[in-house]
Amino acid sequence: MALFEIKNLSFAYPTGKGRNVLENIDLQIEQGQYITICGKSGSGKTTLLRHLKSVLTPHGNRTGVIYFHGQPLEDISLREQSSRIGYVMQNPDSQIVTDKVWHELAFGLESLGENQKTIRTRVAEMASYFGIQGWFHKNVAELSGGQKQLLNLASIMAMQPDTLILDEPTSQLDPIAAADFLNTVRKINLELGTTILITEHRLEDIFHASDRVVVMEQGRIVADDTPKATGAFLKEAGSEMFAAMPSPMQIFYGVNEEKVIPEDCPLTVREGRNWLSKSFPDGKPVKSRLEEDTDLAEIAKPALLMKEVWFRYEKDAPDVLKGVTFAAAEGELSAIVGGNGTGKSTALKTICNICRPYRGRVYLHGKRVDQYKRGELFKHNLVMLPQDPQSLFVKKTVREELEEMVSAKASSDDNASPIDEIVDLCEIRPLLDSHPYDLSGGEQQRTALAKVLLTDPKVLLLDEPTKGLDNFFKLKLAKILRALKERGVTIIMVSHDVEFCARYADRVSMFFDGGIITTNTPRRFFSQNSFYTTAANRMSRHVFDNAITNEDVIELCLENENHEQ
Repeated sequence: MALFEIKNLSFAYPTGKGRNVLENIDLQIEQGQYITICGKSGSGKTTLLRHLKSVLTPHGNRTGVIYFHGQPLEDISLREQSSRIGYVMQNPDSQIVTDKVWHELAFGLESLGENQKTIRTRVAEMASYFGIQGWFHKNVAELSGGQKQLLNLASIMAMQPDTLILDEPTSQLDPIAAADFLNTVRKINLELGTTILITEHRLEDIFHASDRVVVMEQGRIVADDTPKATGAFLKEAGSEMFAAMPSPMQIFYGVNEEKVIPEDCPLTVREGRNWLSKSFPDGKPVKSRLEEDTDLAEIAKPALLMKEVWFRYEKDAPDVLKGVTFAAAEGELSAIVGGNGTGKSTALKTICNICRPYRGRVYLHGKRVDQYKRGELFKHNLVMLPQDPQSLFVKKTVREELEEMVSAKASSDDNASPIDEIVDLCEIRPLLDSHPYDLSGGEQQRTALAKVLLTDPKVLLLDEPTKGLDNFFKLKLAKILRALKERGVTIIMVSHDVEFCARYADRVSMFFDGGIITTNTPRRFFSQNSFYTTAANRMSRHVFDNAITNEDVIELCLENENHEQ
């Protein structure tokens, strides 16, 4: 008997004008399987997952039926669903309900009415299993994003569920924390036999571990097979979803354009490294490096300058920013990377004068930001896209959100409405009549981006702009940022997405322990790192010296093939 059986499930939101978000979904999930669900932003992944737990099922028009252990899901009590079906959301803060770590671990068990002995035993076991002992008595507010998400996972596993559903659980984690979290999820599947259903845009760490990969497109399932078979299907079909596949798979098919055997395709960095080693059995290839970047030029007249900035949130609290000095050139994209909790987002808030430093200065176009008049700073000068896009939403529809940002005269002028241009640029026209909170994470991010772009800024601050975005809109985001740079806009981006930074940034800085420790060109920055680098670089560094993107590795492989011929 299947754990979950979904039969002919269709669903439409009340404000969706009759458009189905899910269309005739048929899916069987067996006990103990690890299933990855992927697709473009807005393809229906989150909506599908939320239907698998009654308390999270969205309001709307639904047809079809969902069985859990052979029973209709709606016939199973909420108490039983709570204990047997665990759900981890995208935003760790949206799921935490208490103020202490130990109480969060116990909260679910208390809600189920378990006795004190059972609660103490399971809490101790989970704290030990997940390595939480060191911060067991801490306030939840003191935790990093990675620790909060691990706490959410541990709190759910304390209830010993049959099934663990995870909706983009690493979207707010740095690459190392994300890999650690996903390794823990895999361990739960292997050692405890817990069924895993997970959606992710970053497939590098989960694709190879999956028993099945389900691909969704416009509310339908278009593929459901093993990882290698799914990748081959998407490649042969010319699907845009192939761009979301792991780097080793994309590089393999990029080098082997002719018909290939899917079983030979590498899925992990290790398998990709072995494949490259077999391709160059005699050691180093004839051409092992790409043309080097020019040295970073000194920024003579920075558009934005942080000079020896120190900041702490409370008088007696430790410093979050410790003498930060940073300069951004006009018309450039500067990326800042680093682990969770190192101070990156605080640095952006300091630039906006939201967090006021107790020492040091921030200059915007040569003028101190604290000397701008009220309202002047954010009027055609500076704007920030925050990490949580929902913090920008105050209206009932996307259209109203955008209209709020422009004058009545501009929005009524059909020939010169800035809204139309931004709507098309961010591809949110079908979403205009939707409530912002009904959108997927990626759609919310695009809507928030459209809203801040309507301020026509000279300096654009982006805090995790690719969070929740699929690979297809990342390409469009890069195009948007390139167009803004051509108009002279300075862009400062804090991001955990090293692949995006490697491809599109002009310079990359590493933030660590409250300060910037190094700045370099993307090629030099990522080729010198061992862990904080791209999958393509980790896969190929034993053969190629400075390849950091999939395209770099493909180019060098093909050039060496042509040289041999």
